[in-house]
Amino acid sequence: MAAPFEGKRALVLGVANKRSIAWAIAQRLADGGARLAFTYQGERIQKSVADLAVTVDTALVTECDVRSDDDVTRVFGEVGDAFGGELDILVHSVAFAAAEDLEGRFTDTPRDRFWLALDISAYSLVACAKAAEPLMEQAGGGSIVTMTYLGGERVVPHYNVMGVAKATLDASMRYLASDLGEKNIRVNAISAGPVRTLAARSIAGFPTMEAIVEERAPLHRPIDADDVAAGAAYLLGDGAKNVTGTTLYVDSGYHAMGM
Repeated sequence: MAAPFEGKRALVLGVANKRSIAWAIAQRLADGGARLAFTYQGERIQKSVADLAVTVDTALVTECDVRSDDDVTRVFGEVGDAFGGELDILVHSVAFAAAEDLEGRFTDTPRDRFWLALDISAYSLVACAKAAEPLMEQAGGGSIVTMTYLGGERVVPHYNVMGVAKATLDASMRYLASDLGEKNIRVNAISAGPVRTLAARSIAGFPTMEAIVEERAPLHRPIDADDVAAGAAYLLGDGAKNVTGTTLYVDSGYHAMGM
């Protein structure tokens, strides 16, 4: 049986370290035969990403500030050069909000940090999808997956402005799916339950979130990065060729519960 991603070319945004959901997805893709490209944000995590990248079939590791249109354009130019002008898969696992806005009241979020969270966490998907479009069209189609969370649909204590950013991301995913579908480009999201990542540690009360989900979810068990990667592999693979504009919940069923 052929490897599910044999010959596929994938760009993964958002790897920070070996515990990152983006890295778990990258490993799934690599194990399935894909060739990968990675971006990183800032010198602080450059070595971590580079050290991980050498363990899989990697064509490119490059810095990307998703707030800069020029940087996004440059990165996708480099990706096109590395992959012969084509791209099959884009994994968008990028989000940010100031730590002080992930505690206290959402009401107190200042205007500048509100827009910062939405720019990095939501508009970056739009910018990257636009830049990926010609490369995926050249490849005959493609698949894009982004990472969302239930806090974009319901109030989660301390999630605050990130919840608003995720709501924006969710709507953006659906509109992108509508725009890009005619070019055989699918756009979907995964809503994961609490996973212990570098980003999760910045959310006040995260251990409480984990405990509540495990207690109240129908399956009564925690979620890890490999669970999310398995869901992403489905959405990115040919088995989901008619799935787009959809959010896949990987949260032990917690999203279905009212209390």
